[in-house]
Amino acid sequence: QVQLVESGGGLVQPGGSLRLSCAASGRTFSWSAMGWFRQAPGKEREFVSTITWDGGTTYYADSVKGRFTISRDNAKNTVFLQMNHLNPEDTAVYYCASGKVAAVPSSFSSWGQGTQVTVSS
Repeated sequence: QVQLVESGGGLVQPGGSLRLSCAASGRTFSWSAMGWFRQAPGKEREFVSTITWDGGTTYYADSVKGRFTISRDNAKNTVFLQMNHLNPEDTAVYYCASGKVAAVPSSFSSWGQGTQVTVSS
C-alpha cells in the first residue's frame, strides 16, 4: 500500500501556473502507475493525468492536454503535475493516486487527501 501526500495547491490568477507535488511512502511506489484526478464543487471526481511506473508513457484528459505535464522521480518517491495556462474551470481539489494500469483510471485505488487549486482573479 502506498501513502500519498499532496502539496503545492493554492490561489492563482487565470493564465498562471502551479506545480503540484505528491510524496509517496511505501515500497511499491517505483512499480506503481501514478496519477492526478480532480473534483470540482458539485461534480464527480475526474481523471486528469496518469503516468506509467517508469515514466515512459503519460495520459491526459482532453481538457488539460497541452497545458499540464505529469512527471515522476522514482528516486525521490515523488510525482508532479505542472499546470500552465490555468483557467477558472481548473478550480478543484486535486488528488494524487496510485494504481495498477496507467491507461485504466478505474484501476487507481489509493488516494491522497487532496490539495485545493483555485483559479480566480
